[in-house]
Amino acid sequence: MGKIIVSMYMTLDGVIEEPSWTAPYWNDEIANLQHTLLFACDSLLLGRTTYEEFAEAWPKMKDEEGFAERMNSLPKFVASETLETSEWNATFLKGNLAEEVQKLKQNDHNMLIYGSARLVQLLLEHDLIDELHLMVFPLVLGEGKRLFKVGQSQKKFSLGTSRATSTGVILSSYVTATT
Repeated sequence: MGKIIVSMYMTLDGVIEEPSWTAPYWNDEIANLQHTLLFACDSLLLGRTTYEEFAEAWPKMKDEEGFAERMNSLPKFVASETLETSEWNATFLKGNLAEEVQKLKQNDHNMLIYGSARLVQLLLEHDLIDELHLMVFPLVLGEGKRLFKVGQSQKKFSLGTSRATSTGVILSSYVTATT
């Protein structure tokens, strides 16, 4: 069975939206983690908003490491009831999203989610997230969208790895705990 892997930037107070605040902390350690995650997956699973932002930006990007080429070439599965025109190698998931994602997982390929907070929250509720890769930045914003919503049911994860970058960002991975 395939895995659903989440990669998320967050502040100390759990804010995840509009991550322009990550720029002062960005370094090769974070870039290497993102490279490893992207090249280990078979497709991207994205919410509509993240997909639209990425589809606008990524096709214009180039880099020597092949990251942009990989982002652009991977199949994308997009949770959207409203998008109709498929661009940027996308397939739209409509209807019961949890069921659609469960079917995708049965295809034995790993899907990586960037951003897409509402999608991640829904998949957490249905126990469909296998790994969380959280990059916690040493910053408190005080307000903004958070990854874990109020009223989220309890979910248990086990720590995979954890380390600090030279800029103070904590890179932690968590896997779904088998009770």
